[in-house]
Amino acid sequence: MSKHNKTQLKGPWQQVQSAVWLIGLAIIAWQNWWWPGILVLVAVSALVQAAIQLAVPGAVVTEEASQPAGIAAQPVEAPVQVKAEHPLERLPNECPKCSAPIRGIEVRWTGPFSADCPYCGANLPLKPA
Repeated sequence: MSKHNKTQLKGPWQQVQSAVWLIGLAIIAWQNWWWPGILVLVAVSALVQAAIQLAVPGAVVTEEASQPAGIAAQPVEAPVQVKAEHPLERLPNECPKCSAPIRGIEVRWTGPFSADCPYCGANLPLKPA
């Protein structure tokens, strides 16, 4: 089984690579040179990435460098959902001040039984229990 090191530019060097692609696609569209032009753009992009890797030592992140040696990649598990402490069912359907729709995930809770509208900041009156 062979290992493939994925290298990726980091920081502002990603923007340089993106600019190469955007400018290259613009030139290809302007000249209507799609078929061989896209191959030339792939080659130019690879050359620019290689030049950045040679010229700037800290511009590249490798997939293996982010993990300690000898540790295999572990699958990422979804975070456990914690039961909400706030009474979402007591929220009004819309803000009394700005009439914006109210969703429990968007409100700013200022206390266990107090919430503010995410749009205008007005205190929301909770429905009685």
